[in-house]
Amino acid sequence: MSDAALLASYDHCRRIVRDAASNFYYAFFLLPRPKRDAICALYAFMRRVDDVSDSPASPVLKQQGLAAWRSRLDAAVTGDLSLDPVLPALRDTLQRFSIPPRYLHDLISGAEMDLTVSVYPTFERLREYCYRVAGTVGITCLYVFGSCSPHAHDLAEKLGIAFQLTNIIRDVPRDLAMGRIYLPEEDLASFSCRLPDLAGISPTPELEELLSFEADRAWEFYREGAALVPLVSADSRAALWALVRIYSTLLARIEARGFDVFSSRVSLSKTEKAAVVLRARLGWWNDSNALQERTRHRRRPGGPVLRRRAG
Repeated sequence: MSDAALLASYDHCRRIVRDAASNFYYAFFLLPRPKRDAICALYAFMRRVDDVSDSPASPVLKQQGLAAWRSRLDAAVTGDLSLDPVLPALRDTLQRFSIPPRYLHDLISGAEMDLTVSVYPTFERLREYCYRVAGTVGITCLYVFGSCSPHAHDLAEKLGIAFQLTNIIRDVPRDLAMGRIYLPEEDLASFSCRLPDLAGISPTPELEELLSFEADRAWEFYREGAALVPLVSADSRAALWALVRIYSTLLARIEARGFDVFSSRVSLSKTEKAAVVLRARLGWWNDSNALQERTRHRRRPGGPVLRRRAG
């Protein structure tokens, strides 16, 4: 593989990341160029896998597409880089940062779950899914960020799960439209939530209580995972801080809206994300303020919605 071909592959990955304009995209700017390029290569591969899983194709074709990406990953590891322009940069990143390919295989397994699993009986089963589609993202990024702490691996996984739980809460109506319910059946039963509650135009009292419960669970993963920020290499801390801040602000905003995820999809504007990145770049942050302060509605059983602040 020539230097020109490798550079072209990294450029292709950067375009994929830029076009997606995800929350990750903004935090990437804070990394030194070699690490930023590596994260772009990982993200581009993950985007390819997600695009197969979320496409309108039949389940059979999706399964074939994911199997093809398993083969391409294996081929890239052994040196065959001809199957997709993302692969040269991906292989270079895996080698340069000593990232075990098994985490990317786990990611594909998570995408395969979306083809065969539409409901999750328990949170433990959901956590398995969250590890595969998001915990693996946190772990692979950790290899790029760098850390000498024996606790970093576990914390990176927890941050990934926190991000995924935030997405699950935000996307209840969107996921239902795709035939997927990620809220655990045991939790739905505990809060007396039924399918019509998930398909409404505003949150019912039961659904609001359930989503509040799931948000509390997500915040616990955030609180534990945020301890990773001071444990990564110094040149990666601002980027990780910004990423945690953006995602936790998203969850705080969902709470502040009383868990109304129906009227519009909750998000942060480009300006708001850029402001977080600017704050991180200027050094206006510290290890203790990665999480957005919570302001949320809380409904007492049988009573009105009460607004409270939570740390």
